[in-house]
Amino acid sequence: MTNYKKELVGVFGHPVAENPTVVMLEAAFGALGLDWQYLTIDVLPDDLPDAIRGIRALQMQGINLTIPHKVAVLAHLDEVAADAALMGAVNTVRREGRRLIGENTDGKGFLRALRDDGKVDPKGKQIVVLGAGGAARAMTVELALAGAAEITVVNRSSSRGEDLVALLNTKTETSAQFVSWNGPYTLPAETDVLVNATSIGLYPDVDARPDLVYETILPTMTICDVIPNPPETPFLREAEARGAKTLNGLGMLVYQGAIGFTMWTGKEAPVEVMFEALKKALL
Repeated sequence: MTNYKKELVGVFGHPVAENPTVVMLEAAFGALGLDWQYLTIDVLPDDLPDAIRGIRALQMQGINLTIPHKVAVLAHLDEVAADAALMGAVNTVRREGRRLIGENTDGKGFLRALRDDGKVDPKGKQIVVLGAGGAARAMTVELALAGAAEITVVNRSSSRGEDLVALLNTKTETSAQFVSWNGPYTLPAETDVLVNATSIGLYPDVDARPDLVYETILPTMTICDVIPNPPETPFLREAEARGAKTLNGLGMLVYQGAIGFTMWTGKEAPVEVMFEALKKALL
């Protein structure tokens, strides 16, 4: 008998129109001959509870979460993986029967991109992270667990920044400190890695860049941006002009998506296919 039913997954976010995840996931499904479909869905913050209930109602296999839902979703799940609970943020939900289980693949995806594409091992490194939201929490926890010597969290909201630093100092062996972002931030000369984990530069504000003293970016540093679209942000272009090594958000997006792909389908993700699909769409 012919089966016309597609297995559904997707992403909830606001805004979400510029999110290119569908490109790489649809390419991956096609490469493996899977009759799955990835939906890009704009969900307003107040509608998140209904949207999560919709996963069960529509028997979707799972969902990705992006800005601004990664933290708010925690209240609507049946279970949260231990590492995601530690981070306090979820970017991937998988369904087991009626149960919805929260996972976080952001930090793992970033860590693989940093190591494989950036050729940087975070062990023993001095790292500065701009932002303290869901992505920053995931990334700093993974960096700490990977042995980063010191992590500086730079954020405008003192409460969120201090909360993240307290988490790192009490739950990991990394030394963490908070710096209030109330003006152009001056990078310490000993910084090894700088990460923009904010939405600054995200579509439609593609000309925006983090408020830094850009003269303090040195050729010895690796400068990373989590934003995948556009892949070459003004932030990264300025860092390149100053001789620093740069790492855009494409690798993080692909690698975290590959982990989610395997969680949902049980199959190994075709990473190269996913990379090529994204590059074709964005570069």
